Amino acid sequence: MSNSGTQMARGVVSSDGKRKPITARELARMIGVSQSAVSRAFTPGASIAPELREKILKFADEQDYHPNAIASMLSKSRTNIVGIVVSDMSNPFYPALIQKLSQGLQRIGLQSLLFNITKGSNIEEQLSALRRYNVDAVIVISATMLSGATLHWATEGRAAILINRVVEDADINCVCCDNVEGARAIADHFHALGRRRVAYVSGLSHTTTNLERQNAFITRVAELGMTLTGRVDGGEYSYEAGRRAALEIASKGNTDAIFFANDILAVGGIDALREDSGKRVPEDISVAGFDDIPMAAWPHYALTTFRQPLDEIVTVVVGMLEDGSCQPGQPSSVKRISGGLIVRQSTGPLA
Repeated sequence: MSNSGTQMARGVVSSDGKRKPITARELARMIGVSQSAVSRAFTPGASIAPELREKILKFADEQDYHPNAIASMLSKSRTNIVGIVVSDMSNPFYPALIQKLSQGLQRIGLQSLLFNITKGSNIEEQLSALRRYNVDAVIVISATMLSGATLHWATEGRAAILINRVVEDADINCVCCDNVEGARAIADHFHALGRRRVAYVSGLSHTTTNLERQNAFITRVAELGMTLTGRVDGGEYSYEAGRRAALEIASKGNTDAIFFANDILAVGGIDALREDSGKRVPEDISVAGFDDIPMAAWPHYALTTFRQPLDEIVTVVVGMLEDGSCQPGQPSSVKRISGGLIVRQSTGPLA
């Protein structure tokens, strides 16, 4: 670097001897160009002479200059940030989905901003914060009861996608696993094992996710000539709710298989059956869940479940953001993605 360049670098050293990041204005003054030229040099496709771009980028590298992303966002209509709304981080399914979704967004140059609606909070107040942030799109990952009107209000004017739920009265794109396919596959599996007296445990009973799984399971059980011995509302998708429901079912003594609406319920159910009711799983009662969270494969549980196709769901969601099909004014759609039955040791023939 030239001596003058060294002197200019000293101009961005603070009084305590620490070098501060330089601004675009300071960099422009050092090089002797306009601030807009610096901005164009860092903007792909912008109009600037190749020689000047090279000169600016080279000098910027020497000065360890990096464009201010926040300032750039404020000067443009796009921020390249997607707001992700989730309401149940205690369910291991959601962190796994968020991780894959964040990675998928990053692959197309988008970053994510998480909005966690905490248990017991005022949903409308929580969502009002979302409207104050300048995000390009909103992805809602939630089992909480959000009305169509609330979703429309929270996502108004932005690209929006709802994952893992379908809200019929909202003009919003929905991407979810094929819950009907999964629930019917569980019923068929129980029947093939010789199980004939089965029960169903829900999490949040009135969500579309639960209703699709519940109704499809009960319908298929009837078609196969099996008996539904009970339907228990867990009240939430939690380990404790699964334990309570399993003990209620086991106390009646007339059930040989239980389908829990998700895996964390089933995990709690297995522990309660083995530890508190004296039932053997699967010899006395077969247990199946839904999602295929990592814990489902732990040897202690070895849970039979219906795997949600997370990679495929993320691919569809990212594709919709990339091609603009989820932008305001575009027709909304519901996309149901096929999953797969994963058979493990929590189910088996009657002993």
